[in-house]
Amino acid sequence: MTQPSKTQLSEDKKAWTALWALVIGFFMILVDSTIVSTAMPAIMRGLDTDINGVIWVNSAYLLAFAVPLLITGRLGDRFGPRNIYLVGLFIFTLASLWCGLSPDVTTLIVARVVQGLGAALMSPQTMTFITRMFPVARRGAAMGVWGAVAGIATLVGPIAGGIFVDTLGWEWIFFVNVPVGIIAIWRVLRKVPELERHSHSFDWVGVALSAAAMFLIVFGIQEGNNYSWGPIWGWFGIWHMIGAGVALLILFVLWQGAGRVEPLVPLGLFKDRNFSLANIAIAFMGLSITAMSFPMVLYLQSVRGLTPTLSALMLAPMAVVSGVLAPLIGKNINRVDARKFAIPGFFLFGASITVYGLILGPDTPFWLLLLPPLGMGIGSAMIWPSVSMTATRDLGQADAGAGSGVYNTTRQVGSVLGSALIALMMESRIAAETTLATAGMQGAAPAADAGEMGGAIPVFLHAAVSTALGQALLLPGIVAMVAALVAFAFRKTPVRPPAGL
Repeated sequence: MTQPSKTQLSEDKKAWTALWALVIGFFMILVDSTIVSTAMPAIMRGLDTDINGVIWVNSAYLLAFAVPLLITGRLGDRFGPRNIYLVGLFIFTLASLWCGLSPDVTTLIVARVVQGLGAALMSPQTMTFITRMFPVARRGAAMGVWGAVAGIATLVGPIAGGIFVDTLGWEWIFFVNVPVGIIAIWRVLRKVPELERHSHSFDWVGVALSAAAMFLIVFGIQEGNNYSWGPIWGWFGIWHMIGAGVALLILFVLWQGAGRVEPLVPLGLFKDRNFSLANIAIAFMGLSITAMSFPMVLYLQSVRGLTPTLSALMLAPMAVVSGVLAPLIGKNINRVDARKFAIPGFFLFGASITVYGLILGPDTPFWLLLLPPLGMGIGSAMIWPSVSMTATRDLGQADAGAGSGVYNTTRQVGSVLGSALIALMMESRIAAETTLATAGMQGAAPAADAGEMGGAIPVFLHAAVSTALGQALLLPGIVAMVAALVAFAFRKTPVRPPAGL
């Protein structure tokens, strides 16, 4: 057994100190992705908007977060990940103040776009630091902390959102980021070192193509119902918009392979089967974890009448279990083939969401509703470190920024699509189920409009809305279980000895 040298111990201490400083900001941007879900009904009431409007509050953030990630990883390589992280953190903090001061939903959506841009500057730098400061043998533990932070954020976000909404108002889910952001800036300035920079050119044509493609696809999916899947301007309709987005996405890939400038997405990275499959798997995870939240919260608050805080506590078992298990799994991820965590993790996560959807009803016992989140938490804890390690294990120093940017982009693209698709599922299923429930009822109130679900729902529609929201949850559940098949195709990863041996 070889004992680590003093130099190695010193480097490890610096790496861990830097990581703990960075995860404050990383935690904040993840909390901001989850804290809004609990506050959505309150935002709908406070800003007099509907489901589609409040979904755009989330989608605008996720879209602005996703699109620049391809270039923000490269910006970190060129100008230093510490500097880019600090710029993003400053923008995010100021945008949070703007969000809280927004007088209407349009202003809030614009502020969320700016907030998403700040998050996009920050997010890939965290993974770049892990990849470049931790050797592979000790990277699993760092990835475990990264996964645990994600798990804890899913707990703190909804609960904090519920407490703020119940006491101070929905605006405080954004105001709270200001003092946290200031603390995070102070810690990064003190504890995070400068890393070696790598010169890169920037593919602005690629940025434009990817941004336009994502916007057209997401807008088309999310707004399809509002336009009855027909024309928007003259002959140009929703399907034309989605088709144009797909065409631009194909053009983007062809442009990346043309090699005229340094690509945003080095296609050579995808020659590594594990990198390619891990990106697909994490996109499915992003879709599932984003899509599952709003139907659950809407059911608990609008059908079952729980306060925002109590509705968040009903989902707390998932985050508690994930936060406890993720670092433990991360510490041991190098000793076990990653597939042994990823495959059962995805299946358990997806199956638990599906079961939750199937048991939703107006009188489902609350103790029964607490059980599926336990399975979600165990599955989530197994997914984050195993998939992250699979994606980054073979990234070299020069490719750390690009690889981190691609990986974070695919996760966020999944989240954006999840937000758009769940809006479509909820609106269509609520309209269908409530129409059936009111058919033939003399003098009954009209079927519920999916856009007016911010408050309590009439008792006679509880069963119909519960069924509709349960059907919507089948989408993220099935997608997560499909991701288990993707993980099954991972190439077997080498088992490494524990750090220091």
